[in-house]
Amino acid sequence: MRKIVASLFISLDGVVEAPDQWHFPYFNDEMGAAVDATLGVADTILLGRRTYDSFAGAWPDRERAGGEDAGFAKKLGDTRKIVVSRQDLEFGWRNSEQLKGELVDAATAVKGESGGTVAVSGSVSVVRQLLAHGLLDELHLLVHPIAVRRGMRLFDEGEPTIALRLVSSAAFRTGVLHLVYAPAEPADDATYDDAKVHLPRHDA
Repeated sequence: MRKIVASLFISLDGVVEAPDQWHFPYFNDEMGAAVDATLGVADTILLGRRTYDSFAGAWPDRERAGGEDAGFAKKLGDTRKIVVSRQDLEFGWRNSEQLKGELVDAATAVKGESGGTVAVSGSVSVVRQLLAHGLLDELHLLVHPIAVRRGMRLFDEGEPTIALRLVSSAAFRTGVLHLVYAPAEPADDATYDDAKVHLPRHDA
């Protein structure tokens, strides 16, 4: 079964909206390698419509321009791209298609196909639904050392709890933390009485 792996730029206060307004000062070779390790190795990319529009409005032009990012732009263009939208879409970027049916059913079907990793970049609403239905195998959070203080956050208030386990962590020279999470079983119920046995002892 294929893995679905999501990657998000996120601020210290949980904001994931409009990373183009606060993210670039922290982009270095370490983050470039982290992005390439998800998007660059995937043979399918699952995108929400807004994220797709952003990608399609930039990467084809960068490929044609032939600059230093043209190789990565070509890789994105060559990769199968599945776009989640309830509106009928027309595509000008090659290897793009619209997801058929409901996201949960379609993502389940894609996971069952033969092939490599399915990457999700940005596309917060897609990530939320995949997490809620246990379809996301890994969540890569690139946590930036900035409090944006406005904008959409990854997790909505009032939604059911989602348990995760930390798979790996790395600190970049910029102060960005690369945290990789996977689904986990919910933690057992506990109270302060259960926790206090782990406090340091300070005997009189």
